[in-house]
Amino acid sequence: MTKPPKAYWIANVSVTDPDAYQSYQAIAPDAFRKYGARFLARGSAETLEGRDWQRRVIIEFDSMEQARACYASDEYRAARAKRAGACQADIALIEGV
Repeated sequence: MTKPPKAYWIANVSVTDPDAYQSYQAIAPDAFRKYGARFLARGSAETLEGRDWQRRVIIEFDSMEQARACYASDEYRAARAKRAGACQADIALIEGV
């Protein structure tokens, strides 16, 4: 049986309210742990083209199903509510090769 390809969240974030964003950071790890997420990269990055974001994050999951389930979970929904208004973010879900 072939393992499904890994999946990745690619997040680009600029924090606009650091205090409120800390509320997100305090509870988001619960969802990531529950769905087996692994942080591959997190922090500032050099922008070569396109919009310049403060932070870039790459999170690995064992499958697209797990990555989607994490994003839709009650735990991450609560974290996203804390993040609302605290940052600007683009998040993409990408299937690995």
